[in-house]
Amino acid sequence: MILELNPELAVWYKSNSQKIRKISEPWTEENIFCPNCWNHLINLENNKPVSDFLCENCTENYEQKASKHKFKNKVLSSEYYTLIKRLNSKEKPHFFFLHYIDKKYLVNDFFVVPKYFFLPEIIEKRKPLSDKAKRAWWVGSNILFWEIPNFWKIYYVEDGKENSQKEILEKWEKTKFFEEIKQVKSKWWVLDIMNIVESLEKKEFELQDIYNFENDLRILHPENNNIKAKIRQQLQVLRDKWYLEFVRKWEYRVL
Repeated sequence: MILELNPELAVWYKSNSQKIRKISEPWTEENIFCPNCWNHLINLENNKPVSDFLCENCTENYEQKASKHKFKNKVLSSEYYTLIKRLNSKEKPHFFFLHYIDKKYLVNDFFVVPKYFFLPEIIEKRKPLSDKAKRAWWVGSNILFWEIPNFWKIYYVEDGKENSQKEILEKWEKTKFFEEIKQVKSKWWVLDIMNIVESLEKKEFELQDIYNFENDLRILHPENNNIKAKIRQQLQVLRDKWYLEFVRKWEYRVL
């Protein structure tokens, strides 16, 4: 995989966002395969709402975000109502994130986040533009990136190092269980426990480490009157889905 972007593709563009779009999308089309079926991706026409790439084989579609900054906290996204409509539709896209090194135009990170993770609740509505703006009253959006556990970020390139196709496809397969969870509340329980596990920043942990977040979970899920039992249940779910393994009684290891 060649990690250099070609700035010559955008010499006629003045807007930085247009420039990086013009040079990053051809790179993705040339270097990135569909994680769902391994096949080739084609770059779609400009200005197609919330979709930049299509897999010719399985017809999965992908939206791409490119930035010279690491992706964290809030990530600027597209028009709010269009995005929410797509996230609630059958044409919901997966999301590619490309981080490049400014000036050098080198791809430093490239990862995909599966579409079934993207719930409307992690999209923040921005204030509308003023009535004097070129796009008066246009409403943008932000992706609340802190809501995304690292498990859902499947890296093709991480810190300038390419990952193997085998590793990418195996990680992709592990995420598919989330699509089978139908209730939004159940999805959030899984995500909250995963975020807590990742916040511990250690490979092995004990049940009590998660119990220590009982009050935080009670605030997030006020309808639940037995938080500790729910924690144990979710750890069981994550074990069954190969995110965790049980080392011994009340002790766990992240896979």
